[in-house]
Amino acid sequence: MTHSPFDADVAIIGYGPSGVVAANALGQYGISAIALEREVDIYPRARAVTVHEWTMRCLQSLGLDEEVKKDTDVSRALRWITYDGQELMRMNSLPGNLGHEQAYAIYQPLLEETLRKGVERYEQVSVRYGNEVTAVDQDAEGVTVTMRSLGSGETSTIRTKYALACDGGSSFTRKYLDVPLEGETLPVRWIIIDAKVKRWWPNRHILTFWSDTERPVVDIALSRGNHRWEMPLKADETDADFDSADKVWPLLEAFGVTHEDVDLHQWAFYNHNVRFAKDWRVGRVFLVGDAAHLMPPWAGAGMQSGMRDSFNLAWKLREVIQGRLPSGLLDSYQPEREPNVRFYTDLSVQMGRLVKQEMSPEEMAAMAPKPGELPPMLLPPFYVDGWFSATPTPESAVGKMIPQPRVGDPRGVIDLLDAHLGNGFVLLGDGIDPAEVLTVEQKAGWDSLLARYIAVRQPDQGTAGPDELIDIEGTLLEWMRGHGVRVIAVRPDKFVAASDSAGLDVPTSTVAGEPAPATK
Repeated sequence: MTHSPFDADVAIIGYGPSGVVAANALGQYGISAIALEREVDIYPRARAVTVHEWTMRCLQSLGLDEEVKKDTDVSRALRWITYDGQELMRMNSLPGNLGHEQAYAIYQPLLEETLRKGVERYEQVSVRYGNEVTAVDQDAEGVTVTMRSLGSGETSTIRTKYALACDGGSSFTRKYLDVPLEGETLPVRWIIIDAKVKRWWPNRHILTFWSDTERPVVDIALSRGNHRWEMPLKADETDADFDSADKVWPLLEAFGVTHEDVDLHQWAFYNHNVRFAKDWRVGRVFLVGDAAHLMPPWAGAGMQSGMRDSFNLAWKLREVIQGRLPSGLLDSYQPEREPNVRFYTDLSVQMGRLVKQEMSPEEMAAMAPKPGELPPMLLPPFYVDGWFSATPTPESAVGKMIPQPRVGDPRGVIDLLDAHLGNGFVLLGDGIDPAEVLTVEQKAGWDSLLARYIAVRQPDQGTAGPDELIDIEGTLLEWMRGHGVRVIAVRPDKFVAASDSAGLDVPTSTVAGEPAPATK
């Protein structure tokens, strides 16, 4: 029996939200991984506050959405008001089209606990707690990660084919690889106050931004009876001015929150960042989540962007490691994810301007969604570049995530679309077998990726074979027809890779073969 030179396929450096999503996805795909984490326990502070529909769909793909939802509350609305009660703007929840509620309030430690339990399903994924990474070196064949046990002080190494740096905003890996972190850290210091709710106060469930030039406040209900406030310190205030509960309480009392309403749980201080790593891939090492990008909290997209990074990379690593696509596929990671993360970062900056009353009335009017429109942070997901058969445009289906209605199969089993599609490549045809419109070469290309071919029928039609679906609500077919397509090729992450209008060839990878690794 030949001994493998690798301890696992992938090393995951850091086991926060980005790392644990990567571990779940790789485990589900049959890819072996070793996660390395300095801390033994989950970080106790609730940093992120929300999960949107796109992220919940990713968790659905991992088989964890229903478990996660047990510790969430559906978010119904958000508003911007002044201390004297003037409402500047309100955004109400609208029906989404990705199969879940638009937004959920979370309590991050509970979310991470559920995700960690999910990883326990996979024997090929192991987690080594209490280990501090001290070196990440690579060559043409793989990555060698050196670590030190915080318990024994002993040093050891693991050898993997690739490594994901999920080690946060102060990423050791990013610094070790000499990747610049460009942008700025804003000078204003902020305090986060977490509390346990004792009684309900008016409109507690509405995410409220208290707009004020001096003390703007984020006032948000978390799940499981938790509540959070975030507010800036004034120019003459420091962390030391709020080193006890007695000193923190006046901040809440200023807008009516009393001891009868909540018990203080914890508080912490931080600065907002708008920063991006220059390179998200260095040879066989990838920067993920906060290691690659940092944004202010206003759009609730920081943690989620990291989780989506992991989801984007995981299926691509599967295809490369299992030999179906060349490693150049991995070069599509940053071109796809960076513009998307910048979209949410820019949105977050603009929402911050609104809460700090830095916007003119005209700017506020332009930012507010029109009746029936989704707020910008909840727009259907799309990519502007990457692994696609043609450059995505606003009008094309290519580059967009398909909706997820409930559909039926020929046996009458009704479920959300993704439950029928699985986690591989799928070609969908509007009333036709997609394979019938492919050339021999195109069919061979998709066959090599183990693609399935499914005809999507209307409810008033019958099925002729086992690989067909009934679009009961008409949502999927309406979406396809609205984009002028009869056949689409859907990636494992449910984005459209190709269409009959843009070309149904398997997209080509950016680079054929492994890029030259950076040496250290």
